[in-house]
Amino acid sequence: MIYKMTTGTVSSRLSNPVYPIMFAIGLCHLFNDSLQAVIPAMFPVLAKEIGLTFTQLGLISFVLNIVASVLQPVVGFISDKKPMPYALPLGMTSSFLGMAGLAFAPEYWMILVSVIFLGLGSAVFHPEGSRVSFMAAGTKRGLSQSIYQVGGNSGQALAPLISAFILVPLGQKGAALFLVVAAVGIFILSKISAWYKKQLEEEKTAKKKRALLSSLPTLTKKQVGIALTLLMIIIFARSFYVTNMTNFYIFHLMDKYGFTIQRGNCLYLFSLRLEQLERFLVDRGRID
Repeated sequence: MIYKMTTGTVSSRLSNPVYPIMFAIGLCHLFNDSLQAVIPAMFPVLAKEIGLTFTQLGLISFVLNIVASVLQPVVGFISDKKPMPYALPLGMTSSFLGMAGLAFAPEYWMILVSVIFLGLGSAVFHPEGSRVSFMAAGTKRGLSQSIYQVGGNSGQALAPLISAFILVPLGQKGAALFLVVAAVGIFILSKISAWYKKQLEEEKTAKKKRALLSSLPTLTKKQVGIALTLLMIIIFARSFYVTNMTNFYIFHLMDKYGFTIQRGNCLYLFSLRLEQLERFLVDRGRID
């Protein structure tokens, strides 16, 4: 079993961290984001094999990110009203179908449809995955969120390696290898969903809300609105340049400096590692 229930009252269970679930949802976050990372990693291959232009590649990136990002708050809003434990494996199943289509799509429009399925899977995973991370945290909310984020960041950082060592040698069909990743993710998320459902049933039976929520300060609507607006601006600015770097910087290195795809991606991976080291040091400074 992927989880181990503790004994005692519901309140005691809510206060004790469930480490297997923490690490399992973090691992699935890695799986989810590595599947998303296949898309930009495949751009040089698609440009070479199918002859896609920068405009067409940009549209692929736009469709992926707009579906994955715009639908997330919709899914989150719905799941806040009615939690959906088994949405997690269903979302990964959508990513599985999208990856299968991406690996074998002979035409551009089929690639776009496949990307929609991948974006939908990501949109479903992130809100529910974050909720599971919170539920499993108990008194270790910071640790649980860190594990969850490390999984996602690691999945994104795999893009250069995916391109250099899988997609370049194997071509577009090399993306089919990631069907195994999606299948393992579906299995693990099914187990997590069973734990998630049981937790919801126990909370409903006890008619108790999350004990940890009571420790949060009360905020006015204005404060919440300002905080969310600033957060959205910061995330938009960061995502704008990160997406452009992820999708097209490799083409700049190849055109300007004559880099091979492998060499360019290794350089980009090094820059990602530096960024993650910076985040780690900042977090340590904040915590300490």
